[in-house]
Amino acid sequence: MPRELSLAEIFQVGYYWETKILLTAVKLDLFSALTGNPRSSTQLAQQLSLTVRPLTLLLNALVAMRVLKKESDTFANTEVAQRYLDKSQKEYVGHLLLLHDAEWENWGKLEDTIRTGESPVSQHVFETNPELGTNVLSVLHRIGKESGPNLAKRMDLNKAKTLLDVGGGAGTNAIACCQEYPELMATVFDLSQTLVMTKKVIQQVGLEDRIQTQAGNFHHDAFDKTYDAALMSDILHYQSGETNAALVAKIHESLSDGGKLVIKDRFLDPSGTSPAWTTAFAVHIMINTEQGQCFTSQTAMTWMSDAGFHDVRELEPCAVIQGTKKKEGV
Repeated sequence: MPRELSLAEIFQVGYYWETKILLTAVKLDLFSALTGNPRSSTQLAQQLSLTVRPLTLLLNALVAMRVLKKESDTFANTEVAQRYLDKSQKEYVGHLLLLHDAEWENWGKLEDTIRTGESPVSQHVFETNPELGTNVLSVLHRIGKESGPNLAKRMDLNKAKTLLDVGGGAGTNAIACCQEYPELMATVFDLSQTLVMTKKVIQQVGLEDRIQTQAGNFHHDAFDKTYDAALMSDILHYQSGETNAALVAKIHESLSDGGKLVIKDRFLDPSGTSPAWTTAFAVHIMINTEQGQCFTSQTAMTWMSDAGFHDVRELEPCAVIQGTKKKEGV
């Protein structure tokens, strides 16, 4: 049985200070400025046109947070800051943190949302700031390359010849599937501005002869052919339940008999209180999308059953579900 929080832990949960300190440091690009060149707060303030005293306080806090290190009056990156927070590094994750900072004001309106039931946004930042969206997508692609191969194995596409990756982003999962199944051909369906990056990523891995792209809005535009399998990865939580049910039904119509739909998302358990990270993510989605929310895997499986899928089941708890389109006459 889980233990109760102590008073000290309640206070710790309530402190958002360190979060904003880190996000501000990333936005000011302090870590890139310190790369290979430890500096005093005065030197760094001059370089970045900042004010010395408040910058010093920020830097000292970053030292206490173990993101920077300090010797005498000189500040330098820790190894983790150098690896992940310097823009010149291939493992830079700052763009994802900049997305969190861009959503900061929405979090400040959480109370209003709880009182009124109205989200403070009408468009997601991916629509209002396409450049930031593209940069975030590149970070998610790098992270997704680690989970993609395992998802591809779970999908069991040995009998499939064609795959539709709906809202496939950078093509991360389509690439993983084609690498796992040498005979598979895939199509990544997404918005035209997203596919600019997708095409580059596909070319980088040399799969342009096996992975095509189709530009469009999957709510309104038709898929260009019939597929043996389809994947919906991390798109349900951006939309309402009614919209998701309609999309699942649309994908059912685009599959050949015996075709398989796999849905990967951040699902809640039936109680809505687990997994812990997803419960917080559900609040994040509520205030940073117009109609998005997190659903239970049972709800998503109901959409699949209602659309005509059978053998609907959970492949991974609160993460991956699948269903199969019945063969005609069966």
